Amino acid sequence: MTAALTALPPGPVLLVIAALIALTPRRVGHALGVAASGVAVAWAWTVPAGAHLQATFLGFDAILLNVDEFSRLMGLIFGIIGVVAVLYSYASEAESIQTAFAFSYVATSFGAVFAGDWLTLLFFWELMAVTSTLLVWHYRGEAVRAGFRYALLHGLGGTLLMAAILGNYVAKGTFLFATVPGGPETAGIVAGLPAALAAVGIGVNVGFIGLHAWLPDTYPRPHIAASVFLCVFTTKTGVYGMYRAFPDGHVAIAYMGGGMAVFGATFALFQNDMRRLLSYHIQSQVGYMIAGVGIGSALSQAGAFAHVFNHILYKGLLFMTAGVVVYRTGEESLKKLGGLARDMPVTAGAFTIAALSIAGFPGFNGFVSKGIIISGSHYTFPKGPLPIGDFHTLEWLLLLGGIGTFMSFIKFGYYAFFHGSYDGDVRDANRGQSVAMGAVAVLCVAYGVLVPTSPLAAVVPADVGLFGILPFDVTSEAVVEKVYKTYTVDHLIEGVALAVLGLIGFALTKRPLSKLGRVPDVDSLYNPAVFYGTRGLVVGVTELYAAVDRAVVGLTTATVRTVTDPQAAVRRVGSDVEIKSGIGRSVLILTLAVGIALFGVLFL
Repeated sequence: MTAALTALPPGPVLLVIAALIALTPRRVGHALGVAASGVAVAWAWTVPAGAHLQATFLGFDAILLNVDEFSRLMGLIFGIIGVVAVLYSYASEAESIQTAFAFSYVATSFGAVFAGDWLTLLFFWELMAVTSTLLVWHYRGEAVRAGFRYALLHGLGGTLLMAAILGNYVAKGTFLFATVPGGPETAGIVAGLPAALAAVGIGVNVGFIGLHAWLPDTYPRPHIAASVFLCVFTTKTGVYGMYRAFPDGHVAIAYMGGGMAVFGATFALFQNDMRRLLSYHIQSQVGYMIAGVGIGSALSQAGAFAHVFNHILYKGLLFMTAGVVVYRTGEESLKKLGGLARDMPVTAGAFTIAALSIAGFPGFNGFVSKGIIISGSHYTFPKGPLPIGDFHTLEWLLLLGGIGTFMSFIKFGYYAFFHGSYDGDVRDANRGQSVAMGAVAVLCVAYGVLVPTSPLAAVVPADVGLFGILPFDVTSEAVVEKVYKTYTVDHLIEGVALAVLGLIGFALTKRPLSKLGRVPDVDSLYNPAVFYGTRGLVVGVTELYAAVDRAVVGLTTATVRTVTDPQAAVRRVGSDVEIKSGIGRSVLILTLAVGIALFGVLFL
């Protein structure tokens, strides 16, 4: 049985399924996608820990399958969201070829998180960029231009990561991870230039501030079902890659995560396009994960991966609810909606659960994982190489991001579902959409209460639910410096206080926010800079070529005219000297002149 589970890596197998989805009838193909995702969940749950599949890739030792606690967690949540996302795609009238592109995106993500060496991870990392770009492009229209920018940025990030991996290979002599047989003694990317390149290259995928604009630019463009897939895999695989590169954390990465949490929530608050608002909140929530990885303690990194798991659930649910609104009304802007809760109670209920989850309200899964990260920033923090100062600064950034999150989703719910009215006939989600949203909503609540010290702790074992599959045991005093308990008075007060402050903040800013137009982001600077800079470079090169071409043609013409009729040339310079020459001498002079001209053009 074990041999069968580890005979092939999951990525290539799921790629074959993606091809079959494209080739079979729509209903059969989507059913195959749901079934294959379910099998992937079962496989990730049962495949034995420590399993490896060794091979030679491009002449180097490679581990095509590496099963540890981190890859297992990623495989489980990727498979779970794959089931509901494919079902949602079918219910939302997605074409088979679109779902095939989406499933190939799932497959390459599986390949990346179950890789046991940097070369294999990079191979699937780049395939992720290709498959996700094809998924965006398939919708055509505005998605094509956004897809080009998406591909360019991810190509740049992948190139930087490749340079980091090569630098790491030069230092260690192997591409293997430290945790696999034959791996190096030290884990992660070596310090110095390789580490800096890795941080920036992976930072493109996770949305570092300044490298993030592809997120809100791309994710609102394609089909509503495509957005559900896109919001999951690239950024979370990036978090996984950041942990592999920096397993001991780094203070600069931690503070970048804190900045992302605040920056993303702030810009989300400025948005009226629903999917653009949600896209900024991907950056914000991934910021919590990056902060957890950067802090580097067992507690904070447990929180980071718990948040990966939970975020995929509630963010997928948020994009599904927004997608249903677009599906039924055709509107993307909150300014054109209102009062939809009356006609769309299922969608409004699913949104409310997802919004409370992402905001970290007690009783929902975001409260659990976000609380672990915030506690990790308070209890332990590494002594980094930079004089950052008091570590409580990071904790305050994360708390401020939490207030901004509450404000953003109060705004979303207020204008879409609970305030005013929508002028038009509208129906609620169809059966397939309702089943997909309902299943994820149940998980958002379940993973919020099935934890130690929860209201159900007396009847639920401690290893059931999220804490039973985390890579770290955050309840063991032997693992962390302080035992973490979820439902304590302090944590409950913190969760409720953030909600109250978010409500007050929205009430105070509702009027000025309603008058805001589109607030420019960094892409409003670098998009024109790249466009005009590239155009200037192209024009400069072509004009230089044209000038050289004119000079060469003029010189050649003058030389030929002079040699063939030297007497006329002498007269043109104002001389009456009589010049006579035979054909042989003329040919010799012509040859010498042309030779000198060519030598000057080529070598001078």
